[in-house]
Amino acid sequence: MAVPRPLVPALLLLAAARLAPGLDIGGTARDFETATVEGGHFSLSASEKGHTAVVVLFLSTLCPYSNYYNDLLRDMSQEFSARRVAFVGINSSRVETLAEIRDHAQQHGHTFPIVRDGDGRLAELFDARRTPEVFLLDGNGRLRYHGRIASKISSPDLKNALESFLAGRDIRPAETKAFGCAISRR
Repeated sequence: MAVPRPLVPALLLLAAARLAPGLDIGGTARDFETATVEGGHFSLSASEKGHTAVVVLFLSTLCPYSNYYNDLLRDMSQEFSARRVAFVGINSSRVETLAEIRDHAQQHGHTFPIVRDGDGRLAELFDARRTPEVFLLDGNGRLRYHGRIASKISSPDLKNALESFLAGRDIRPAETKAFGCAISRR
């Protein structure tokens, strides 16, 4: 059976959308393992098994938007670690060195694991576009919240998402628009 000509572009767009990278709300993140900037090891699946939730943060040492949240992220990671929530930072910049990322984390008291993703593989895996950009995964790796840490008007989006998730409530909104510095693609 021939497909009518006007439908061909729509079908091609639908096919492309299904092949496009990224993670939709409710979708399951693919596992990854990598070294941390401190020389340790991080495994997403191991972190998920040991925690109720995992917050995956795309960060940058150079982006002023990302740096604006350094203290808040330090405090939130400490506050929520007692509630079995893990944080992991991912730096997908090609120009920021391992030493710069490690020093930046130490200067800002980030005790959560941070990994360097200089080839952008992890950014592509999540379809992360900005720093900062957040992905909240449950213990089974399902995406529950995606977007910003907080809005310009100080709405604590990530904190609200975490509180709702830990209380067993639906996260609303489950997706917000992240704003910040672009993660350059290959």
